[in-house]
Amino acid sequence: MAVPGFTFGAFIILLLISSVANYPNGRVTKSCHGMIPEHGHSPQSAPVHNISVSQMTFRPGEKIEVILSGRPFKGFLLEARDAEDLSGLPIGSFTLNNSQVSQLLTCEDIQGSAVSHRSASKKTKIKVYWNAPSSAPNHIQFLVTVVEKYKIYWVKIPGPVISQPNALPFTTPKATIAPLPTLSPVSHLTKSVSASDCGNTKFCVRSPLNCDPEREAACVFLSFTRDDQSVMVEMSGPSKGYLSFALSHDRWMGDDDAYLCIREDQRVHIQPSHLTGRSHPVMDSRDTLEDMAWRLADGIMQCSFRRNITLPGVKNRFDLNTSYYIFLADGAVIDGRIYKHSQQPLITYEKHDVTDHPKNIGGSRSLPLLKAHGALMFVAWMTTVSIGVLVARFFKPVWSRAFFLGEAVWFQVHRILMLTTSALTGIAFIMPFVYRGGWSWHAGYHPYLGCIVMTLAILQPLLAAFRPPLHDPRRQMFNWTHWSIGTAARIIAVAAIFLGMDLPGLNLPYPRKTYAMIGFVAWHVGTEIVLEIHAYRLSRKVEILDDVRIQILQSFTVAEAEGHTFKKVVLAIYICGNVTFLIIFLSAINHL
Repeated sequence: MAVPGFTFGAFIILLLISSVANYPNGRVTKSCHGMIPEHGHSPQSAPVHNISVSQMTFRPGEKIEVILSGRPFKGFLLEARDAEDLSGLPIGSFTLNNSQVSQLLTCEDIQGSAVSHRSASKKTKIKVYWNAPSSAPNHIQFLVTVVEKYKIYWVKIPGPVISQPNALPFTTPKATIAPLPTLSPVSHLTKSVSASDCGNTKFCVRSPLNCDPEREAACVFLSFTRDDQSVMVEMSGPSKGYLSFALSHDRWMGDDDAYLCIREDQRVHIQPSHLTGRSHPVMDSRDTLEDMAWRLADGIMQCSFRRNITLPGVKNRFDLNTSYYIFLADGAVIDGRIYKHSQQPLITYEKHDVTDHPKNIGGSRSLPLLKAHGALMFVAWMTTVSIGVLVARFFKPVWSRAFFLGEAVWFQVHRILMLTTSALTGIAFIMPFVYRGGWSWHAGYHPYLGCIVMTLAILQPLLAAFRPPLHDPRRQMFNWTHWSIGTAARIIAVAAIFLGMDLPGLNLPYPRKTYAMIGFVAWHVGTEIVLEIHAYRLSRKVEILDDVRIQILQSFTVAEAEGHTFKKVVLAIYICGNVTFLIIFLSAINHL
C-alpha cells in the first residue's frame, strides 16, 4: 500500500509562492530593496505594528536599541535607511538580541544590513541593535515590512527618525513610503469559455482531447487567440484553488514563463510568475497583462487575459511567437497561499508556437519513458518472477522429465522466466535515468529500492551460474542463499512498486491503483498458501502405509497423479489471474 510519507510531487511546475511568509527560514534577500513580499495581493494601508528606539540621537559607532512590536505576526524585514533617501541602500548593520527568533541578512552586499524572522512562529516583539557606521548620514529612519498572514501584510512601515547631534532638524515630510504597485483591474466574464473555434482561430490545448468546457465539467482547457500584435489567453478547468500554465524550453521546471489564476473566496486574481528551478516561483507585476477577466460557476474556474506577443525590456516574459512545451497544472490554495499541484501537470508532446497556425492538441500527464518503465516492471515482478518462483517451489515432481541439454522441464521454465525478469528489470532500470538525465532527488525512496532490486536481479543469475552439483556439500548453502536473495528481491520490488505508483510521473489513478496492487499481493500469497497446504496433505497421504506392498505403491501413484493435476489447474488459474492484474495496470498506464 502506498505510504503517504513517501509521496512527493516530482515534476515540473512545483507552484509554491515565493514570499516573506512562505520562507519560514526568513531568507528573503530578494525582497531587500523594495521590501515588498511577492504575494500578488494588495498590502494593508493602516499599520498596526510599531518601531521604537532607545534614543533619538546617535553618533558614529554607537549601538541603538530598536524594538518592533504589535499584534502577533509571522514574518518581518527590518532595515535602516537615509531618511532623506528612503529608496537608497541600507545604512549600518544590526546585532541580534535573540538569534532564536531573528537573523541577519546581507542586503545590497552589506553584511548584517537587515534583520528578518528565523521561523514562521508567531511573534509580538522583536528586539535588535542598530550599529551606526562611521559614514552615517545625518538622519536615519527605520522601515519594516510585517507579514501577519499570507494575504495580510504591511510594507515599509515607517519608524522614528534619529539624527546626529549637530545635524539640522529633519524637515522632510514623514510620508516617504515608496508608492506601492497598483493592481490592474479585473472584470467578470459574462459567458463561459468555449472550444467552438479551436483549430480555426484558436490554438487549443485540451484534456481530454476535443472536450468542451461549455459542456464538460472535467475539461481542462487552454486557448490562445492571436489578434494582431497581442494574444488573448483563456483557461478553464475544475479547481477550488488555482489553475496555471507555463511555457518552457524543455520538459523540466526552470527558467519558465508561468501564469496563474488564483481563487480567493469568491474572486479570482490573475498573476504572472517566473519559475527559476525546482523551488518557489517568483511572482511578477501584472502590468504586462490586459483585459483580465474571470468566472466561477459549479466548481469550474475560468479566466482570461491579453498579452503582447513581444515585451521588449520586460524581464522573465517570453516572446509568444516561439515554440515551447506547454504545461497545465492545478492545485490547492489555503489562506491565499499556493500549494503543490494536485496531480502531475499535463505536458504537450512537443513544442508549439501558439501564434502560428491554430491547432487542436492534447498532452500527457505521464511521459512515454516513464510509462514504459512502469509497464516493464509490472511485467517482470508481477508475472515472470512470480510464476517462476511457483514453478521452482512446487513443480519439480510434476515436470521432472529431462528436456533440453538434459535439464528438467521445471528448471528450464524457471531459468527462462528468471532471466527474462532480470532482462526486463535492467531495461526498465535505465529508462528513468535517460528521462531525468541522471539521478532524481525528488522521488523519495523509490529509486533507492530500485537500485537494490536491480543489484539483486543481477546477482541472482550470476550466483546460479556457479551452482554446485546436486550432492556437493556446498549445495545446501547455495540453496539457502539463492532462496534468500530471491525472496528479498521480490519483497523489495513489491515495496518499490507501491512507492512508484504514488509518484506523479506515472500518475496512476488513486485509490484504484493501491487496491489493485493489494489484490495482486493477496492473490499471489493466497496461491502459495493453497499449494503449500496441498503439498502437506499429499505428503501425509503418501506416508499412510498399508500392510500389502502393492496397495502402498498403488496408493502413492494415485495420490501423485491427483496432486499433479491439482497443481496444474492451480497454476493455470494463477496465470489467468496474473494476466488480469497485469492488463489492469497496463491499461491504466496506457490511458495517461
